[in-house]
Amino acid sequence: MAPLRPGDPAPDFELARDGGGSISLSALRGKPVVLFFYPKDDTKTCTVEAISFSSLSEEFTSAGVALIGISPDSVKSHDRFAKKHDLSVALGADEDKTVVNAYGVWAEKSMYGRKYMGVERTTFLIDPDGIVNRIWEKVKVAGHTEEVLAAAKTLRTD
Repeated sequence: MAPLRPGDPAPDFELARDGGGSISLSALRGKPVVLFFYPKDDTKTCTVEAISFSSLSEEFTSAGVALIGISPDSVKSHDRFAKKHDLSVALGADEDKTVVNAYGVWAEKSMYGRKYMGVERTTFLIDPDGIVNRIWEKVKVAGHTEEVLAAAKTLRTD
């Protein structure tokens, strides 16, 4: 499957989420959506990234932008992670890895010479019509949230 590129339709999904219920891309049609894919709850860089998005969540909301974090962790794990760090972003549980595969972020990674499969830290900005507007690959967390917010604000629909 070819990787997603700006201009491609964003694959729809429905995932169980932290706090109960579910979250779907199609339900958010009409507003810009930021999807940030991260490898694992409560690991150092993932925690910094989730806290960073949470710290600006009110600015995303006031700009009319939906914000969703997605990892292969369970809802129970997401609930603990969100509570422990007082996160205010929706966290989708992609336990069967359908969404990470649809977005092409489930990839071979390497740490200390050992190869394994995992989530490549990637952020997608999806426009109000469900089209991929921008992709940040192999995200470095410092300054990333502010950059995504600035880009998302350019998609306002008002």
